Amino acid sequence: MTLIHNEHVIQSVADALQYISYYHPLDFVKAVNEAYEREESEAAKDAMAQILINSRLCAEGKRPICQDTGIVTIFLKVGMSVQWEGDMSLSEMVNEGVRRAYLLPDNVLRASILADPAGSRTNTKDNTPAVIHMELVPGGGIDVKLAAKGGGSENKAKMAMLNPSDSIVDWVVKTLPTMGAGWCPPGMLGIGIGGTAEKAVLLAKESLMAPVDIHELRERGPANRVEELRLEIMDRANSLGIGAQGLGGLTTVLDVKILDFPTHAASLPVAMIPNCAATRHAHFALDGTGIAELTPPSLDEWPQITWDVGP
Repeated sequence: MTLIHNEHVIQSVADALQYISYYHPLDFVKAVNEAYEREESEAAKDAMAQILINSRLCAEGKRPICQDTGIVTIFLKVGMSVQWEGDMSLSEMVNEGVRRAYLLPDNVLRASILADPAGSRTNTKDNTPAVIHMELVPGGGIDVKLAAKGGGSENKAKMAMLNPSDSIVDWVVKTLPTMGAGWCPPGMLGIGIGGTAEKAVLLAKESLMAPVDIHELRERGPANRVEELRLEIMDRANSLGIGAQGLGGLTTVLDVKILDFPTHAASLPVAMIPNCAATRHAHFALDGTGIAELTPPSLDEWPQITWDVGP
């Protein structure tokens, strides 16, 4: 049995949301830098230089990477032997953490969430509620994956019910140009395959919580069909030449993430959700010992970029 205090969940969520508001994942920064170094288009190179310089300045000053500080999405795996100190529901704890993070006086984050979306569209003023997905699992702890997803990239999400004989790669290559540049590439593509319509979309979103590792995959070679698809989609997506911020160039996609799930024999649900250049996510665990600690990345590991702004 593990006793977890309400306050541990609340403050851990709040701290993580503040953390990701100004710290890019370092693997993402390094991937952008690699793309910057090999880019041949001056316009795209300039766009990536701005992304990298902005990333470093935000990390140094602890200020938001993007003015759109996102809608909070959180995946919780809760151990079945967890017990709680306090009388709040887990959703209430998460939302109190969101409220605390977005209203923090030292770094107030933009509240973008509107209640009554088909009617009055009234701002809730504290960025609640979060979109929460919970799963009960064996064990005595809580595993937390959380992200702040910007509206520009979220609006470009696509979903299709393909025929089992259809090519998933062809669908992605046909669909990606229709998304324009409003999702702020270069970024990641999260793809969910299988299950039902709603399961495919959930898989696509959860896949975006994983670290950038496409280069490691390419070096060792694919071990299964999903890994083959990742490489095929990555190469064909970048061959489209959309480029950073839609300015043309070699890199539109920094990584392709795929999660799949068994599906009906007559079905092939596929969903695609992009992550923008303000990729923001964190992963931590709670085991009853206190508030989760996220270790800030070393600024020494950030690439040194000189951006020529001209006369």
